Amino acid sequence: MLEVDIIKKLRQFTLALSFCVDKGCLGILGPSGCGKSMTLKAIAGIVTPDSGSIQNHDRVLYNSRQRINLKPQRRKVGYLFQNYALFPNMTVEQNIGCGLDQKSPKRYDKVKEMISRFQLEGLENSFPARLSGGQQQRVALARILAYEPEVLLLDEPFSAMDAHLKEGLRLQMAEVIRDYQGVTVLVTHDRDEAYQLCDNILLLKDGTALEKGETQELFERPKTVQAARLTGCKNLSHFKKISDFCLWAYDWNLKLFTCEKITDDMTYVGIRAHDFIPLSKSEADEWEKREDANLFSPGKSKISEMPFEWYVTFQNHLWWKTNKSLHNNDSEDLLPPYLRVDPTSILLLKGEL
Repeated sequence: MLEVDIIKKLRQFTLALSFCVDKGCLGILGPSGCGKSMTLKAIAGIVTPDSGSIQNHDRVLYNSRQRINLKPQRRKVGYLFQNYALFPNMTVEQNIGCGLDQKSPKRYDKVKEMISRFQLEGLENSFPARLSGGQQQRVALARILAYEPEVLLLDEPFSAMDAHLKEGLRLQMAEVIRDYQGVTVLVTHDRDEAYQLCDNILLLKDGTALEKGETQELFERPKTVQAARLTGCKNLSHFKKISDFCLWAYDWNLKLFTCEKITDDMTYVGIRAHDFIPLSKSEADEWEKREDANLFSPGKSKISEMPFEWYVTFQNHLWWKTNKSLHNNDSEDLLPPYLRVDPTSILLLKGEL
């Protein structure tokens, strides 16, 4: 178990984080400059916190009170940098083996094992400048895992990648994380990466944890308005409570019924852009008989075309994202007479933007 409880004063804010990772992969998700990479550097020993402690199982890596601060080489932590930090004057084989005991008789076998595991056969004598971004990443991972670290730190592992390469590399990274026996911490500003690769997520803003929880659950039911934004919810409105399960959304001029009880500390309502259900006139007539129908008409809307989706901004300023075919760019019949929002899809949120 990796346990982190640190404070580090930075230029614009103070990084104050406390979390533990028992197994699997923890994703730290947040915007650029929020303290994500600084957290990894503190765990790796590259940066020293002002106070606190870092411990992996029974090994104390850092403790300000006990005056313990192990050097990076003694922490058994593997760090994948954003730019991979390969030695440009070393071949693939040399890069992978550089962290191993040069006198060990098993060194060659370990390097060979890593080359096979990461599909680098034929590139053993190539230098980093001759490799693609994906190949460089695989070499960097092979080098890290060759010396069997107890903790694996991944710092924005796809930030240097072209968009068309990312998906395949994410799948490869998912395999690496799944097969790895230690604890993994991945930092990213990309919510898709976090959702795809991480068992649990910690949402970070200006050095402070907003929420932490199981990935799917946190995406489905964020508790704060800032967490909802970080997980991709763009429809957010202040509201007035009408009853325990009914509210008035000011920004959308819309009365909505919820399945969750509205408490006095809730400040915003959120609806994800995919969660609108289009209805025909006859379907709407049937739903209108129910108090919790949450029906509205799209009115005069603005439509924007993307390759595989339509982006629609309704007259009441709600934003809808719906799938389309690349071969169909006709939006004439896109807007239904009515739409509804299921009460289970409504997010009730605390805090401020």
